[in-house]
Amino acid sequence: MLLPNLLKKCLDTATLECWERERTATPVRAFAVRLHATGCSLRETKAILALLGVKRSHQAIFQWAHRVSDSVSDPPSASPTRVAVDETAVKINGEWSWVYAAIDTETKLLLDVKVFDRHGTDQAAAFLSGLAEKHDLSDTVFLVDGYGYRTALFRIGLRGHLDYTERNLIEKWFHTLKQRIDRFHTSWVGSRPSVQRWLEQFVHYYNHQRPHQSLENRTPVEEELN
Repeated sequence: MLLPNLLKKCLDTATLECWERERTATPVRAFAVRLHATGCSLRETKAILALLGVKRSHQAIFQWAHRVSDSVSDPPSASPTRVAVDETAVKINGEWSWVYAAIDTETKLLLDVKVFDRHGTDQAAAFLSGLAEKHDLSDTVFLVDGYGYRTALFRIGLRGHLDYTERNLIEKWFHTLKQRIDRFHTSWVGSRPSVQRWLEQFVHYYNHQRPHQSLENRTPVEEELN
């Protein structure tokens, strides 16, 4: 695809009110947000825009991305039947933190992602409790890999069982995430809240923009709302 044509393509979020009163053209802002969501740093995104003749500061790009993140309800409320849940370690400013995530195994919808400063049964229970506030989990069975999760599920009245096959979907998602952030997933520079905000942007990209072959090239949101 020619670059001029790429710049003309807009994200679904391009008509949001958060884009109003901006001096930069909407397609350019949408393109920059897409670049940043797929793993480019703010400075890398700035450099790519400069190659295309668009000179904006990385602070401006930061504001564009977070206006979209703050303006979009993501993910949509769901009623999943089978959910895989797990955590993975990331290093922030030289210290380990843990990213908890849950995914609907049928629609591939990322239901939630949260960063914690430690991992264990208490953190798992806190993550699952927050998940229950966002989604209808009354008929959900959670697929887990350890008894710590089963204890956490019991605490808040949810159901789950050990599964080492179907739940591999969450491991694949963590692999996808780390492919996007391979330059810094073990040496993230920034605060834990800034990492959380970046992950929320990535979840929006994954749910709304990234088609899946297993879903006949639909996105998880399209599959959920189908």
